[in-house]
Amino acid sequence: MQDIDARGSSPAFLRPQNGSGHRSSGYVPGRIAPLRPPPPSQSHAAAEFTSARQEARTRLPSLPVYQHHRQAEAARHKNTLICFAISSLSLFVALGIILGIASKYAPDENCPDQNPRLKNWSPGKDPEKRIVIKKGDLFRLNSDATVHSIVIQDGGLLVFGDDKEGSKNITLRTRFILIKDGGMLHVGAEKCRYKSKATIILYGKSNEGADVPEFGKKFIGVGPEGTLELHGHQKLSWTLLSKTINFSGLAYYTFKKNFSRGLNVRVIDQDTAEILEALKFDTHEFSEDSLKLQNLLKNGSLGRIVAIAVGDSAAKNLLEETRVTIQNLLGSKFVRGLSYRQAWAFVGVIGGGNSSCNESVRNYENHSTGGKALAQKEFFTVEGQKFVVRAYSEWNDGFQVEAVGGVILNLLDDVSSWEPGDRIVVASTDYSMYQTEEFTLLPCPECTKHQVKVKENPQFPHVGEVIDGVDMRAEVGVLTRNILIKGETENTCYHDKECQFFNYDTFGGHIKILKNFTAVHLSYVELKQMGQQQIGSYPVHFHLCGDVDEKGGYFFKTYLEGLSIHHCFSRCVTVHATNGLLIKDTIGYDTLGHCFFIEDGIEQRNTLFHNLGLVTKPGTLLPTDRNSSMCIGIRDKVYGSYIPVPATDCMAVSTFWISHPNNHLINNAAAGSQDAGIWYLFHKVPTGDSHSLAIETKSELTPLGIFYNNRVHSNFKAGLFVDKGVKTTNASVDDPREYLCLDNKARFRPHQDADPEKPRVAALIDRLIAFKNNDHGAWVRGGDILIQNSGFADNGIGLTFASDGSFPNDEGASQEVSESLFIGESKNYGFPGGQNKYAGTGGIDKKARTLPRNRTFPIRGFQIYDGPIHLTKCTFKNFVPTPDRFTSAVGFLMKNPWQMTPKNNISLVKFGPNVSLKAFFGKPGPWFEEGDLDGDKNSIFHDLDGSVTGYKDTYVGRMDNYLIQHPKCINITEWSGVVCSGTYAQVYVQTWNGQNLSMTIVRDEYPANPMVLRGINQRAAFQQYQPVVMLQKGYTIHWNGKAPNVSYLYLINFNKNDWIRVGLCYQPNTDFVIVLETFQRRSSALSSKVEQYMPVSSMMELEKNRSDKKFYFDNSTGLLFLFLQAKYNRDGHSYCSSQGCERIKIVTKDSAKGISNCIAKAYPKYYQEPTVTKRMPVKTTVPCTNCGTTQMVFTSDPHRNYLLVQINSSGKKELGGSQQAFISVNDTMFSLKDNGIIIVVVDACSGTVSGSKLFSGVDIKHVDEYLKSGIPQRSIVLLSTRGEVAIPSNLSEALMSLGTAKPPYLQSNGNLAFLGFRGKIKPSWIKLFTSPAGHGLVQIEKYIPLQLEEYGCARAIKSQRKDLELLKKATRSH
Repeated sequence: MQDIDARGSSPAFLRPQNGSGHRSSGYVPGRIAPLRPPPPSQSHAAAEFTSARQEARTRLPSLPVYQHHRQAEAARHKNTLICFAISSLSLFVALGIILGIASKYAPDENCPDQNPRLKNWSPGKDPEKRIVIKKGDLFRLNSDATVHSIVIQDGGLLVFGDDKEGSKNITLRTRFILIKDGGMLHVGAEKCRYKSKATIILYGKSNEGADVPEFGKKFIGVGPEGTLELHGHQKLSWTLLSKTINFSGLAYYTFKKNFSRGLNVRVIDQDTAEILEALKFDTHEFSEDSLKLQNLLKNGSLGRIVAIAVGDSAAKNLLEETRVTIQNLLGSKFVRGLSYRQAWAFVGVIGGGNSSCNESVRNYENHSTGGKALAQKEFFTVEGQKFVVRAYSEWNDGFQVEAVGGVILNLLDDVSSWEPGDRIVVASTDYSMYQTEEFTLLPCPECTKHQVKVKENPQFPHVGEVIDGVDMRAEVGVLTRNILIKGETENTCYHDKECQFFNYDTFGGHIKILKNFTAVHLSYVELKQMGQQQIGSYPVHFHLCGDVDEKGGYFFKTYLEGLSIHHCFSRCVTVHATNGLLIKDTIGYDTLGHCFFIEDGIEQRNTLFHNLGLVTKPGTLLPTDRNSSMCIGIRDKVYGSYIPVPATDCMAVSTFWISHPNNHLINNAAAGSQDAGIWYLFHKVPTGDSHSLAIETKSELTPLGIFYNNRVHSNFKAGLFVDKGVKTTNASVDDPREYLCLDNKARFRPHQDADPEKPRVAALIDRLIAFKNNDHGAWVRGGDILIQNSGFADNGIGLTFASDGSFPNDEGASQEVSESLFIGESKNYGFPGGQNKYAGTGGIDKKARTLPRNRTFPIRGFQIYDGPIHLTKCTFKNFVPTPDRFTSAVGFLMKNPWQMTPKNNISLVKFGPNVSLKAFFGKPGPWFEEGDLDGDKNSIFHDLDGSVTGYKDTYVGRMDNYLIQHPKCINITEWSGVVCSGTYAQVYVQTWNGQNLSMTIVRDEYPANPMVLRGINQRAAFQQYQPVVMLQKGYTIHWNGKAPNVSYLYLINFNKNDWIRVGLCYQPNTDFVIVLETFQRRSSALSSKVEQYMPVSSMMELEKNRSDKKFYFDNSTGLLFLFLQAKYNRDGHSYCSSQGCERIKIVTKDSAKGISNCIAKAYPKYYQEPTVTKRMPVKTTVPCTNCGTTQMVFTSDPHRNYLLVQINSSGKKELGGSQQAFISVNDTMFSLKDNGIIIVVVDACSGTVSGSKLFSGVDIKHVDEYLKSGIPQRSIVLLSTRGEVAIPSNLSEALMSLGTAKPPYLQSNGNLAFLGFRGKIKPSWIKLFTSPAGHGLVQIEKYIPLQLEEYGCARAIKSQRKDLELLKKATRSH
């Protein structure tokens, strides 16, 4: 997954950059231009220098025009020309030899270590030596060295020596290297990469010596006019698995001890290493058990592996005939003589004879020492993995089946640049990032260029497949580079501050670059044990560098490429007040604090392309880095005795921390963080060192940079998080929280030019893959955000939109998700371990699986918080509740105090067959509690086309909400929901000068079903309530205390002439001042025209004209009646009218006390018979053909085409249970209606079906002939069986020709499903499943990549790759 460099070719020379005219001449990467003497003048050069090639050129004389003259001249010069030709040829040959020799030994001007002016330098090993390399010092380091420090300045140069064999191994130990004022450090160059091994070790303790100003301790520092060029051997940085790695390297694994007395037996599948039988036979006590064992072996299938171990004793009643059976069938030599308490271990094969077994006998010694017998034998699976079966017999007996000789990993890309001895990391594909594992590469001559072999056996499974349409393939990165920069650390922690939280030394090295450097380019460098738990010391830190691209005068763009940053102590890469940096193909693994860290909220135009971050752990530096214990334990910067609240102040550590939206993220992977994978936050003002720069961030208003094809998984809080900011003021008595703690006040609302008066610019999140995130796949808050072409699977909650387009926030904003796939519970079942805390039973197939949060957590695909949101063209699969939990495709934020808009709408959605709960509104109980907060009660969405409910243009709300109902509504009890027709809006009620009141609103048609609202601002000066109401209806409003003195009623989402009637409860004889105002929300200004309401004496008079500004106070009931009717139209998603927010202000001067609850008096006086204002539609029975996403698969390589194949093989028993046998290719079905074998052949280049053939009856014996000779090259082969089929014995050989590693064991009358390939390679997706008759359905589902060159397909005309086009766009954008 690594592609061409988008920086373009380097220029011949660079102009001086970012500095005064006296700096060193411009640097060309890979070329030591400053070392060359100036060229001679043009005339002098012309006179003194002529090419040998030019001297050697001789021009033949021209021949005359006339023919007779030519003939005469030819005769006269014949001998001369012959001699001259021979002489010229000899001269050319000699010159060619000379020039060839010269070019062979001439220095390469692209290689810095080959410059002839360099002097070999060996400073030795003196830790007190302080080196200054200055003008005229041009050094080549060729040997190991240890010094105190190195300062390179004033044109000084240090180059690491190299040779063409890469045989040098140079280690430099120093406390620091400072490069400034024209100094240069080179290890390789982009056009001449370093071949040997170079190691720079930065040593020293935090309490030793003085800090260097601006740099601190233990660093490589680049100051103004400094040059740092480090270029290691180029290798693929990271890729994806293309085949699942199983726990222990096998699909099945076991190690058991403490077995029972007698013979303990394991029967093992020779093709898969699966334990088929785990049995015990007490042949010491019971002869019947001896007969049972005898029958087991006689009825066993030839070729099965059998392991036997004696527990305690087995000989007393082990019958002679059983001993003979074991001898004859398994080949044992010792079983006939087995005696009392002898330890016997045996591994063999049924029918294999003595040559296929291994056994051991030991005599009994005593209970404590035992006599250990060990038998073991190696086998190969049908997929080619070597495994060993071991049997132990002693007082602690046991069996073991495990991979041996290394485990081969299959990878998506060409990894031939990876070498034996390299360390690699494989990401977790489960909820816990701690299932990430490291491995060491072994030599593997049998591997293809897409394979490597690892030394260690995996402790966890790692998915290498697209599952249920979502790409869950684990990232695999190589950590080893031939240039290593490493911080030397102590064995234990020694600094009290850090030792509270870490039991190891966290004082590593760091690289720091300051403004006005000449050139910095780092590629394919390994950084290990770098970073320090103190501000400003990170593995790589661009500190206040300003523009580092063309805009800043760097005509060769500053970049980091192919870095491996791992086991580090403070971040990965910090971009601090720096713009235009390219970070590409870089790995950040096992680090503390935010990994890829954009710091102050002013950094823009930085591009992060194809980077991998994983295992991002908490650190101590900032509140947002900290976990709960750090948050509470570090209080030196809070005010007074304030104790931080971890959930709201801290706990935000993220792999990608993006503090300004105008940065670009393309093809990145966030594969495991303690909190979030990618976090976009919004600084209201610049923070940190940038605070004094007087730069306006406008981050909340700035349009989002490019976001394309990023993946997030195995994160605890969220995969993608778009929300919040940081506190930008110091701790004080008014706000005692620490500076830069998490803050909830920032909201993303992008506009053109970051100007709120200009048009909105929708933020586009294109191609996000989010899976196995404990809480959220994505939490996105803000206005005008679009998510498209994305896949969500196995998240606690797939996606939540928290809109900023709800009153009183960013008016007119909305959010939309389209062309996306949501999977509730996939076939990625997970595995216990790491820090996976929860497991339970899945809802689809009732299998055990790991779970997010815990086993009762309500899993939701898409969650509605407030709105307005639009969910369209999306597909939902595998949402099935269990007795423990509710699992729904669409759900709502639980315990939601906020408002909910009826403008939330859903259309063109598709639900797969395994979706039991399309929507769910919650039930009282765990997680939902009482469900009695304001947002809970008003949950609602608009089913535009009926694709959710079957009823077009209806609204779906909570079943107990009678503000939205009518008599023809339809209850859906399983959803706790109700489906109604009608038109709906909201009334925003804001109250002042009142107590902290609860408001009760009653619909006149349902007085027995009031809604009690608590309000949102429990501690604010005003309170607010926002019920959803059906229009053209009457309502009354009541209080649990004295009615507020000042109330505002806003018309929210009312269209022109929409109306409701409200009656507000007050004490009798209250006087009112009521006016209609139009409020400009953005400017907080009122329109000049204010209309006053006048009283009328009866309800009849009030109802004559709803648009009149009148009110009626019914003194007998205490109800103040008036109509809320909109005068103006709304535009788009605006919740207020085009003229502003229409609101009615009600002011009373009533000082009387009492409870303003008029329900008892209001009804039945104002009761209305329930009526239907808009007829319920007829339920749709025609399936929606355009619903759901048009995309079959969501992968991280969208430029590749994939083929979905499904194979179902069913026996007689399964057919009786309606389980069908079929083969499906991209939803084209090939069914088996008769017993037999069906084969479907697909062209691997085009994806088209090239043939299908059914074999039944006597034809079955010809299957092998067809497979061997009837299938063309470059073909995908799919095979399935139906019923009890007599599998021909020669089919095994045929399957081996299609990709199995050995002839598989095929059981007659069993089920068989096979996916193979006819061609010169064995693709990683080849799969064989078998099962004995009656043992259940056999299924294969695979997404197969098409049109690969490895298949032998002609090189396709490459379509423009969108990621590379976007990279070009990002790196040239200013």
